[in-house]
Order: sequence, then C-alpha cells, then structure tokens
Amino acid sequence: MSALNGAVKRRLLPANPAAHVELPSARRVKAVVWTAERIAVWQRTGVRPVVAVWTPQQTGVFLDAAAEHRLYALFHLIAYRGLRRGEAVGLRWEDVDLQGRSLNITQQVVQLGWELEVGEPKTGTGARTVSLDDDSAAALTAWRAAQDEERRRWGPAWQHTGLVFTREDGTGLHPAIVTDTFQAISERAGLPPIRLHDLRHTAASLALQAGVPMKVVSEQLGHSSLAITADTYTSVLPAVAHAAAEAVAGIVPRTFRTSAEPAGAARQELPVQAHAKGLAAAALAGRCQSGPKTDTGRSPGRVNALVRGGAPSGTRTPNPLIKSQLLCQLS
Repeated sequence: MSALNGAVKRRLLPANPAAHVELPSARRVKAVVWTAERIAVWQRTGVRPVVAVWTPQQTGVFLDAAAEHRLYALFHLIAYRGLRRGEAVGLRWEDVDLQGRSLNITQQVVQLGWELEVGEPKTGTGARTVSLDDDSAAALTAWRAAQDEERRRWGPAWQHTGLVFTREDGTGLHPAIVTDTFQAISERAGLPPIRLHDLRHTAASLALQAGVPMKVVSEQLGHSSLAITADTYTSVLPAVAHAAAEAVAGIVPRTFRTSAEPAGAARQELPVQAHAKGLAAAALAGRCQSGPKTDTGRSPGRVNALVRGGAPSGTRTPNPLIKSQLLCQLS
C-alpha cells in the first residue's frame, strides 16, 4: 500500500488501485504448550498447532541432544535468551562481553529467497542489550575456544568474518542450514515438532514461568511494545496461570477450613487477624447499638456523631435508619 501511495506521489500512477481494498482483520496467533494431550492428538491425526512451545522438560531434552553438536551454543542462546534466528546468525564477537555477562544486538542476517542480507534489527527496540546467565556465558566461552581451534587448523584459509557462529572455515552460517540442523536434532530426540522461531517463544514462556516480569521479558525479546508480549505469551504455560491464582489466594486471610482442606488442617489465626477481628466486632457493636429513638428513628447520640464527623476512620459509613441487628450486620 505504501509503495503504491509513493508511486502516486511521484506521478508514476494516476491513483492507488488498492485504495478501496478492505483486508480482513488478522489476530496474533497465541503460542500453546506441547502438553501430553496435544501430543496425543498430533500423533493420532498429524495435526499440530500453528505456534507451539516446549515445556521446561522438553527443552532440557533438546539441549541434551544438541550438547555434542558444534552449534550447541547457538541453540542454547536462543533457548535461554530468546534471540531471533537472524540475530544469532549475525552476532559478532565485538558485540559480546563475556566478562560483563552481556551481548548487544546490533544487526541481523535476513534471508531473501536464498540470498542473504545484513541489516538492522527487526524493530527499533530490537537493538538491545541482552544479559547472559552463567550457563549461557559458559557455553559461549567453550564455543569460542572451539572456534579458535578451527581457525588454527584452517590456517591462512580461515575467513575472518568476526561472527560468533560460523562454518568450519569461518564463513557465515546460512539461516536455512541452522533451521535444518535444529529440526534434525529435535526429531532424533523424539520431541514434538516446533519451528526454530518457536524456540525463541519457548525462551519467553520459560522466563514468564520463572516469574520474570512481563516488561523485562519484552525488553529481552526486543518487542516493539509490551502488548505484543502480553498478547502472545500470557496463556502459554498452565504453570504461569496456576502460580498467579495461588498468589491471589495466598493473600486472603481465612479462619474457617474449606472443604478442599483435610480434616484437622484448620488454619491458625495470626495475631494481626485476631486484632482486626476485634476492631471489626467493636465497630459492628457501635453501629448496631439500641437506645432511645427520636421521631426520626435515630439514636440522638448517633445523630450527633454523624453530624460531627461521620463514621470512624477506616469503617463503612453506618446507616442510622437500620434498626434490625441482622439487617445492620448485612448492610
């Protein structure tokens, strides 16, 4: 559309032929986790989700299977830190700080057909600093030593590209070869299928399950907005939703045992809860006290109290028209 509008401005076209085309709205595909139920359906029907991610256990199986491959560090980096394929292939050693445990994403390799082009990160926020955990830093350190050994073996024939991940002669990797290698390793490991890009989704899902704040995950991935992260990943792992539900339930003080709790497991009331209950009982007694009434039905003392300052601080404003003890408690 923008290209056609540009052609109209340059007077190459009299009008934009697509100006009145209405495209159907597209929804962002949400990632789903490979649960046992989904695996059974896939094995029975061959139908797989559009976007799927591995569980922590499945991710561990893949990394163990890839541990002996020369490109293990690349797959480790995507699985742990969520780099895009083009970002990992285009990563340079000058952008890696192993001592400071970080790396900078400054470029990516884009595949156009079979040809490659080096360009800027996908989005403005794609140019970012990614922190490294100790395991990821160790994987990169081991890979650097292995690459140095390859350079010594190749001697003058080595190609000095400055890239972190290369072929044996130092030339850059083709992204399609990386994808094919990933698929071969995951199939040999007997894992349910995901795309290499879904390994990046897996990294985001694992971070959320580990309790990393959504904004931190969004910055780690280089998303252009927090909404993209939230829309894609909030419903991925059941453990994330379960942990959130437990966190909410955990802040509600309860005295009586629920039917889900075993007999004899009544919760011990904390001192602060007992104190709060005492204050509440005193406030309730004050609200529901009886006494001589005026012709309006109000206790003179309570009328004066309401005129002077209303209900005690922190309590619900009492309704002096309610005379019934039961209705007063329910108000």
